[in-house]
Amino acid sequence: MNLSESQISSELVYDGSFIVIQRDQVRLPNGNESQRIVVRHPGAACILAVTDQEEVVFVRQWRYALGEALLELPAGKLEAGEDPAVCALRELEEETPYRAERVELMRTFFTAPGFCDEKMYVYRAVGVQAGSRLQPDQDEFVESVLLNKAQVREALKSGEISDAKTIVALQDWLAE
Repeated sequence: MNLSESQISSELVYDGSFIVIQRDQVRLPNGNESQRIVVRHPGAACILAVTDQEEVVFVRQWRYALGEALLELPAGKLEAGEDPAVCALRELEEETPYRAERVELMRTFFTAPGFCDEKMYVYRAVGVQAGSRLQPDQDEFVESVLLNKAQVREALKSGEISDAKTIVALQDWLAE
């Protein structure tokens, strides 16, 4: 069955600092027309960093859209043309007192494919150590939190960890 939709026209609704919103007229597989609102996003990278003491490095930060602070893995949006692995390493150093020698790609996924094209790259840090030389962005306020496996399981069970990218990244680590 052909499920594809084709764009007939596109109208720019918003062009912001890192997202673009479009209203597209599309042709459906049955030949009818419909509208789609699409958020265009440059993508992002997330990093699972585990210390030698088997503690995961988290950040707690305020999420204005939700009106609350969330416990998450370090992450950030990709700069134009940036390698996601470089972004992941940078975010770990900017948001926490830790750095890593390198990263290994664990998986990729789309964060909200019903309306947004953001692709998330999830990396595992290798060679995690204290000694970051970077600082958070001027509009970013984060608190570093270290949790062991039992504490992570409890934080997931209690709902303290409710961020999708963090839950996805923790799946494999918890299964070890």
